[in-house]
Amino acid sequence: MGAQWKAKHKSAAANAKGKIFTKLTREIMVAARSGADPDMNPRLRMAIEAARKASMTRDTLERAIKKGAGLLDEVVNYELVTYEGFAPHQVPVIVECLTDNKNRTASGMRVAFRGGQLGNSGSVSWDFDYLGLIEAEGSANAEEAAIEAGAQDLEEHDEGVTFYTDPKDLDAVSRALPAFGFDVLSAKLGYKAKNPLSLGSDALADVEAWLEKLDEDDDVQEIYVGLA
Repeated sequence: MGAQWKAKHKSAAANAKGKIFTKLTREIMVAARSGADPDMNPRLRMAIEAARKASMTRDTLERAIKKGAGLLDEVVNYELVTYEGFAPHQVPVIVECLTDNKNRTASGMRVAFRGGQLGNSGSVSWDFDYLGLIEAEGSANAEEAAIEAGAQDLEEHDEGVTFYTDPKDLDAVSRALPAFGFDVLSAKLGYKAKNPLSLGSDALADVEAWLEKLDEDDDVQEIYVGLA
């Protein structure tokens, strides 16, 4: 499963462009609070690159930047709220939400965690590392690229390679990888389980179905799961 949960068979609803754009827009707006110039704001630069890869229109992109930077009359403030707990079969889960209404989000998470267990802050995060996560594609030697670009570790899988970095090195490594033959698909800070669990097929299907339902909440931005 890697550091970030990805369903093997994502539903059409989860893949709907509108839902993807909503998440991208919120990330751009939050990132733009630290400045509207992507050259001076690495988080915004990476959010813009992700939006472009998803074919977001220029007008939508620019409006999101201006709104987040406070350059428009309309003001919407999104906050990052993190929830921790367990999916079915005691699989640890960290959920990051971007919300403009924390009461609504809290209510939604209580409902979403039915069938699992919603925990307190720190209940599972101790069993995760907070790292830079870079998803990339390329046919070059991944281990050599990781060493040269300054990544701490890597994980090769069917979809490509995940490079892991120290949080402060995320931007530098993502900028360096193309020179070593890798196309960066996404770069973000996130969580990687220290002791991921291995489940049988039936239990894994239960967890994946639960995660699909959790991801339907509009406030959910990222889901990190302790699965091998």
